[in-house]
Amino acid sequence: MQLTGLAGKLAFVTGAGGGIGRAVVDVLLCSGATVVATDFSEDLLSGLQHHPQDRLFRRVLDVRDSAAVNSVIEEAENTIGPIGLGINVAGILSTTTVTETDDATWRNVFAVNTDGVFHVSRALARVMLPRRSGVLVTVSSNAAGIPRHAMAAYAASKAAATMFTRCLGLELAPHGIRCNIVAPGSTLTPMQTGMWADERGAERVIAGLPEQFKIGIPLKKLATPQDIAQAVVFLLSDQASHITMTDLYVDGGATMRA
Repeated sequence: MQLTGLAGKLAFVTGAGGGIGRAVVDVLLCSGATVVATDFSEDLLSGLQHHPQDRLFRRVLDVRDSAAVNSVIEEAENTIGPIGLGINVAGILSTTTVTETDDATWRNVFAVNTDGVFHVSRALARVMLPRRSGVLVTVSSNAAGIPRHAMAAYAASKAAATMFTRCLGLELAPHGIRCNIVAPGSTLTPMQTGMWADERGAERVIAGLPEQFKIGIPLKKLATPQDIAQAVVFLLSDQASHITMTDLYVDGGATMRA
C-alpha cells in the first residue's frame, strides 16, 4: 500500500536528531514532505545534513520553552508554509527509583516529555484550527501503560503526554484535525543501549528481565527506529483518515495490549 497525503505537506518534528526522530524525518522526506526538523542543539541536528536542503529546514529548539516554541512555529508558518503535520518525538529518560529521584530530575523529565508536548501541540493546534486541517502524532512509550521498575518519572510523564494528546484529539476532532499516539517498546536507539550493562543487553531485553518484573518481547527482536517511524507516518497519512485519539503500541507484543 502506498501512503498518500504526505507529499507537499510541511511537517514539524521535535527530537529530530535522535534515533526515532531522525527516522521519522527520513520517512517523511522519502514520502515527499517538507520537514522542519528541531532539536535541543545544532550538534544533534548535524546528522541530518545529508538530506536535500530544499525540503529540510533545521531549527534549534528547546521544547521546555513555550515562547521559543511559539516563535519557531510562527517563523515556519511565515517563511516556509502552513504546517500540516506535527510530530512530538523529543523526550528524555530517567532510570532512578522514586526514592532516589530528586525534585530537579522529576521536573526536568516532565518539562521535556509532557510540557514539551503541550507547548508544541498547543501552538500547532492554534495555527491548524482556522484551516480546519492537520494531523498530530505524539511518540509516547509503552511504559505509559504498564509499570516499569526505576522509571516512574519517565512512565508518568509519558502517560500524561498520552492522555493530553487524546484529550486534544477530542477537542480538535470536530474541526477535522486528528491526534494520535505511537507507543514504542524497546527500540534500538542510544536511549535504549545506554541502559545496557554489557554486550548482552539486547539478548536480556528480548528474553525478559524478571528482576525488574519485565516480560520479554514475543517477536524476539528489538524495534528499529524505522519500525516506529513507519507507524508514525501511517497515522499521518490519508490511509489513517478515520483514526484519531488512538494509542498504537509498537513493541513486538511486549506489553500484551493493543
